[in-house]
Amino acid sequence: MHLSAKTSRKLINYATIICGIIIVLLVIYWYKLGIFTDQEKMKAYLANKQIIGPIVFVLIQIVQVVIPIIPGGVSLLGGVVFFGPVAGFIYNYIGICIGSIINFFLARYYGRPFILHIVSEETLDKYMKWTKNQKKFNWFFALCILAPAAPDDVLCLLAGLTKMKFWTYFWIIILCKPWTIAAYSIGLVYGANWLLKIVGK
Repeated sequence: MHLSAKTSRKLINYATIICGIIIVLLVIYWYKLGIFTDQEKMKAYLANKQIIGPIVFVLIQIVQVVIPIIPGGVSLLGGVVFFGPVAGFIYNYIGICIGSIINFFLARYYGRPFILHIVSEETLDKYMKWTKNQKKFNWFFALCILAPAAPDDVLCLLAGLTKMKFWTYFWIIILCKPWTIAAYSIGLVYGANWLLKIVGK
């Protein structure tokens, strides 16, 4: 059965809503267990997940980059909360980089029709104007990957449509992603702690 691009985007939107609801329920459940406010309870909860936990988390990060059904900020926060700032950062970094590289190859191999299953034609056309000059686009892409608020997933797909060399793309992702991941993680952790303090009052 062949799905139209519009139908695919609707399914992804519905999946995002469902995942959002599941995540909220899980957060409530974990909060009631006390793992967000008690370090010992968190360690006990993760004690039997030391090997499979990181593997599953990295796979989740890869999937959410390729098929954006889980809000990226939520998974970033999850990595830091459950695995700590250093290990969480590493797992986030590995998963996001692998997912971004997969996106590049999917876009390069399947082209524009594939991307339209993920984003609308209006969104894609809005960014296509930046691809007219490849050298300028390379710099634009690097700056956007470095900027926390940029639509990374769309831009990674877009890069696959251009004549950007893979190794140029690879090194931009490898060198620029850590800074945005760190910025998001720090911001989300402080924000989450602030909310937990308010809820706990």
